[in-house]
Amino acid sequence: MLNYPRWKIILVSSVLLLGVAFSIPNMLNRETADGLPDWLPKSQINLGLDLQGGSHLLLQVEVEEVVRERLETLRNDIRLALRKARIGHRQAIRDGALVVSLTDSAQEADALREIETLNGVVPASSFGGPSGQTYDVESDGAGRITIRYSEMAHEQLVTGTVNQSLEVVRRRIDELGTREPTIQRQGDDRVLVQVPGERNPEKLKELLGTTARMTFHMVDMEGSIEDALAGRVPAGSKLLAADPSNPGPEHYLVHNRVELSGDNLVDSQASVDQNNMPAVSFRFDNAGARRFGEITQEHTGRLFAIVLDDKVISAPRIREPILGGSGIITGSFSFEEANNLAVLLRAGALPAPLTIVEERTVGPDLGADSIAAGKLASILGLVLVAVFMAIYYGLFGIFANVALVANLILIVASLSILGATLTLPG
Repeated sequence: MLNYPRWKIILVSSVLLLGVAFSIPNMLNRETADGLPDWLPKSQINLGLDLQGGSHLLLQVEVEEVVRERLETLRNDIRLALRKARIGHRQAIRDGALVVSLTDSAQEADALREIETLNGVVPASSFGGPSGQTYDVESDGAGRITIRYSEMAHEQLVTGTVNQSLEVVRRRIDELGTREPTIQRQGDDRVLVQVPGERNPEKLKELLGTTARMTFHMVDMEGSIEDALAGRVPAGSKLLAADPSNPGPEHYLVHNRVELSGDNLVDSQASVDQNNMPAVSFRFDNAGARRFGEITQEHTGRLFAIVLDDKVISAPRIREPILGGSGIITGSFSFEEANNLAVLLRAGALPAPLTIVEERTVGPDLGADSIAAGKLASILGLVLVAVFMAIYYGLFGIFANVALVANLILIVASLSILGATLTLPG
């Protein structure tokens, strides 16, 4: 008879008991497992989208919108530079390029010199490639200058925008408390999102489809809304629609200058205002708090517009300087809307709009059928193998069956400890 040392028996038995303890929660539903005492394991194997059901979205990152925004910024810089140099010109953005048409073609060399001062350098890639210019500048010799992103700069812009979008999407999904979502890049400019267990795809689309770019502007108190609606918008201002759910004006005339942006926000939470109505409280970082204090000191008594994705969601009057770096957004929110807005602000703004290319909702019934079929196949397979091993090998076959069951328990326990995701293929 084989004689094993006592320490080996104790070690193997302890490992098997731990395996059983970590495997048991997988036989319970989520509510029951969460209700177990704190000293007992609660972790379960996560089920993938094909087993649990959920939402599948394929999103297109609209990088060309970012290119256009960057060209708009360059357009303004060129306008100021050429105006300072007394060079008459007109500008237009066409087909992803900025076209500058000079009034006097004899000033083309001077204009090119001014434009080149605005042409930054693209750093070398991490693979040791050479550095280059941000823009390709071409002229036809007749006073027409065409500026477009260089191939290297465009490639880096696409990569940076998609990677940043991935990070923002991940933070927004994490705010939902979803377990084991799949968020990954597909191709050059697409993002795949799979959220197991998400039964409300509309909420997910709303969460990911909102850019959530928040900016703060002073309201233009001198301009006329009527003139702006008629197309006569004062220089340096723009006309924005108000959130239709809020009482008050339908439009606001605000200054173009961004006094403060949502990049300085460090926290936002759903809360209630002094009337016990839903609101969103926010807090700035040190730099934002300092700037917020300066703004409220300089513009006491004026309206301060809070703009989300080019829509004025609130325009409170600054009654006194706010030096603490925090504030509150009020409006006709429901508690769910206030919570969603707080989630968006915490996660940060998307660098580019996301367009839904493909959408699928997998129902739980298909996954339940697959799980039931998998359980039946596993039990039948285990029983048939055990019977065959016992008949063919006798006592040693029984030993092998015990080892097989122990191995299965340890595999399930390991997957539970690691928080692994189980899909239909395995």
